[in-house]
Parts: sequence; C-alpha cells; structure tokens
Amino acid sequence: MSQGQWYPPEWPDRIRALAAGELTAVTPRRAATVMLLRDPGPQAPTPGPVVHMLRRRTSMAFAGGAYAYPGGGVDPRDDDRLIGWAGPPLEHWAGRLGVATVTEAQAVVCAAVRETFEEAGVLLAGPTATTVVGDTTGDDWEADREALVARDLSFAEFLDRRGLVLRSDLLGAWARWITPEFEPRRYDTWFFVAALPEGQRTRDVSTEADRTVWIAPAEAARRYDAGELLMMPPTVTTLRALAPYRTAAEALEDADVQDMTPVLAQARLEGDELVLTWPGHDEFTKHVPAAGGGGGAA
Repeated sequence: MSQGQWYPPEWPDRIRALAAGELTAVTPRRAATVMLLRDPGPQAPTPGPVVHMLRRRTSMAFAGGAYAYPGGGVDPRDDDRLIGWAGPPLEHWAGRLGVATVTEAQAVVCAAVRETFEEAGVLLAGPTATTVVGDTTGDDWEADREALVARDLSFAEFLDRRGLVLRSDLLGAWARWITPEFEPRRYDTWFFVAALPEGQRTRDVSTEADRTVWIAPAEAARRYDAGELLMMPPTVTTLRALAPYRTAAEALEDADVQDMTPVLAQARLEGDELVLTWPGHDEFTKHVPAAGGGGGAA
C-alpha cells in the first residue's frame, strides 16, 4: 500500500454500516476537474509536461490536505440554456462523457472550464472558435472570477457579457471516478486534460487551497509513493497515466482513447477483514479488521 493515500479514519465504521444496511448511500453530485498541463522550458530537469496541482486546505471537509487538480461541482444553471460553443458538438460530448442529454454534457464541460478559471485563473474560452483570451489577470477579470465563485454570476452570463465562446476543443475527457457509496460527501467526477493557453498563467486564487505547484506527473507520483504528498486514488492514477507523454499536445491528442468507464470503490467482507478495492486499480486495495477501526493515510 502506497504511503500517500488519503484514507479517513471513519471509513471502516461507515463501510460496516453500509454492509449491514444501516447506511443509505448519498446520491453523488456531478463534478469536473482539469489536469492543466504546460510544456517546460529547455532547461527543465526532466522531459515532458508539468501539471498544475493545488493542496486542499486541511480544514476542508472532503480530502483536506490532499493534492488535487482545479475542479468542483456542476452549477445547476449550466444546464439551463445553450451557450456559445466551439469544438466537438454537444452530441459528441454526451457520448464521450456517458450522459443522457446534451444539456448534461454542456453542464459538465462548463464546470470544467469554469472551475479552472475560478481556482487557477485560466480561461479556456475566446471571442471566436479559433482564438482564446490572453491575459486574465486584470481587475475586471478578477471581479468576474469572484462573482462566479460567489455564484452571483452564472457561467453562461459571464460568457455572454464577455462575448466569448467556450473552447471545448481545448479539453479532452480522460477518466471518470465516483466517490465510494459509504462516503458522506459523494461526487461523480469527470477528469479532463487541457494545455495552458498561450499568454495565460495560473494564479494562486483558490480559497480552498493553501498551496499550488507545477510538477512533473512522474515526480508527483514518486512523492506520493514516498508518503510525501497526500492524494486520492484517482489523482494518483491519472498522474501515472500522464507520466509517459512528452508534450501537453500529445496528451490532449490521446484523450479520446482513454477509458471513461466509471470507477467506483467496492467493499466486501472476507473472513475477519473488510476489503476495500477500486476495480482495475489494485494498488489501492485496503484491508481493514472487521471488528476494529482504521485510520490515517496508508
């Protein structure tokens, strides 16, 4: 078992309660997160792109202290009306994301783009289908970003006000993970990959994070294995998948062949142990004494 896995101490009791029929699973909330990549300069110590990560504040109820990518929940208003759109049509995205309607697909993609702007100051949108905005660090941009965070402004209203179209072609759907049924806060999360647009830069603006870093995926995974960085299973898995790529564009080009089958943890009783597994990801298997508590990152 790798030493940097986020593992809340209350999980064993909740797993036992779910198995005994004493716990009702919470319906997961739709969410999106973006692995934002940047190609390093010629003097970089290692080849390949680096990824933007943030460390969630330890006070956060979900995954406090864990390293993650910019992301968050879908705003229900993102389903309400069609927005300015560039790139693959919504029908393509609905099929790729495994959702029933084009409005659901729009909402998930909107969440990915909006949350990247809210948490990193990077906006995957432009005035035309072939352009992208440049510097977004001005006071007027910051005012709009804060209004989006506060939900005083919907993403559709923001795009309309700015005369922008969402550049869905700058995103690639990469994976889908669903929070285990025994968790009190559950998310059905789509993972996307994107390249940092030319002229833009990330900013440390997330109120949910106390640190941000650009790091090579292989180095982040190594530090997780060494117990230096705390992460959840989907974060580690996607980092390992990104490690072989030589450029951000190469990773984005490969996004369409990634498996989007949802990954959902399963728990079962084997003798005197509870066994927690993530199908297809054996490294995260956890054995918990059936009569005792668990604890900590393990």
